[in-house]
Amino acid sequence: MKFIDEALVDVIAGNGGNGCASFRREKFIERGGPDGGDGGHGGSIIMIADENINTLVDYRFVKKYIANNGKSGRGADCYGAKGEDIYLRVPVGTTVTDVDSECVIVDLDTKGKKVIIAKGGRGGLGNLHFKSSTNRAPRQFTKGEIGEKKRLRLELKVLADVGLLGLPNAGKSTFITAVSAARPKIADYPFTTLHPNLGVVRVDNEKSFVIADIPGLIEGASDGVGLGFKFLKHLQRTKILLHIVDIFPIDDTIDIVQSAVAITQELKKYDENLYNKPRYLVINKIDLLPLDERETHITNFINKFKSHHTNTKFDKIFIISGVSGEGCRDVCYYVMSQLSPSTSI
Repeated sequence: MKFIDEALVDVIAGNGGNGCASFRREKFIERGGPDGGDGGHGGSIIMIADENINTLVDYRFVKKYIANNGKSGRGADCYGAKGEDIYLRVPVGTTVTDVDSECVIVDLDTKGKKVIIAKGGRGGLGNLHFKSSTNRAPRQFTKGEIGEKKRLRLELKVLADVGLLGLPNAGKSTFITAVSAARPKIADYPFTTLHPNLGVVRVDNEKSFVIADIPGLIEGASDGVGLGFKFLKHLQRTKILLHIVDIFPIDDTIDIVQSAVAITQELKKYDENLYNKPRYLVINKIDLLPLDERETHITNFINKFKSHHTNTKFDKIFIISGVSGEGCRDVCYYVMSQLSPSTSI
């Protein structure tokens, strides 16, 4: 199924039913008095976070949701029926924003979380509510209220503890395959990953965390180059970022140091908070380096990287091979130690 992480929908709650002005009319009963019932409330639009849904694809095909109106009241103290509510189920991690006001209505970040997105109008009052000692035959009644109408932007941000960051073909998908049961597409060309992939990394029987792999980021992403910043929002909920660098790129013309520095700058342009998250440098594909040159090559890269970008702080640097699995478990154990003890599923 195609991964859909954004959608625009219109929601229209039902109108309330009108109240009724009626009087009791029965044989042998004089002056029966008012008996007009109230109108029913309009149906509301309710949104629920459902852990069994992964994308917003359903909201790309159905873009308008209209709840039923409440029924009008009738005589003989008959109240109008309430309009049926509409329940919209979305993935956990969906943010709902009012397009007109640009205000975030709710962040559905926990499973089962429920919120009324558009409230139905209240039903009108029948004339039986207006009777009094001085007004024995009221003819007043009120009309039902109009239901809320909103245009909403649904935006899915995946829930993960750790996010993978790096250039296309840096080996992010290979790494997530090595440490979890996730099986993203892997190939020897750029932008193999076109949508986020999630994997659960189990460190032992009782400890685990969720890792997210997003499409590669390249220099100029802030100007729309490549896939731009479209998927960086999926890293905003993460606690730790792993910046994966290909130590042996396919294209010899690529300056891996300059490219790695450029990624950190693009990250800063997008979101200062995301830039300031704990970030570890993971040097990948060391299996492609000859054993006798490996240490020298890696040391030169690290020194050159630090000299080019002294403001970038990496608390930890890992040397791995996603293909052979060398060093991958060390990364997982260290990340687990940095996460909250409650981070387990």
